[in-house]
Amino acid sequence: MSHICFIYHIVWRTYRSEMTIVEENEKELYAYIFGICKNKNCHLYRINSMPDHVHICVSIHPSISVSEFMKVLKGETSKWMKDNKDMFPNFVGWGEGYAAFTYSDKDKPNIINYIKNQKIHHKRETFPQEYRHWLLTEGQDPESDTLLRDK
Repeated sequence: MSHICFIYHIVWRTYRSEMTIVEENEKELYAYIFGICKNKNCHLYRINSMPDHVHICVSIHPSISVSEFMKVLKGETSKWMKDNKDMFPNFVGWGEGYAAFTYSDKDKPNIINYIKNQKIHHKRETFPQEYRHWLLTEGQDPESDTLLRDK
């Protein structure tokens, strides 16, 4: 059998970056996402969120593409959150796209720690500021990126 090890740091946001992920109920959302990952033979190492976006550190099984994984993840969580309006009363859906960054296994502890400390981190920096910084660090042009835009 082939050995494949991709560690992804994936982030996606709520529609229009609205503050619709209720902190008191985020653990239920995390458990639901964990179940999706498990059902897809993926390994979720860490998850955390802010009211307007979600971060995960995950290895995705080689039988599924990142785009297919995210299509399923966003689709199923959107339906689940809408079905649980009592927990997420203002959630209308996810924004367009997602950002996925790949890392080696040796980077995993740093990514996990980064995701673990999101709530502290975002006291100093907004998600758009954070994302712009990532893009620049990765040599990408923030002006041409569309993650933070809605149609």
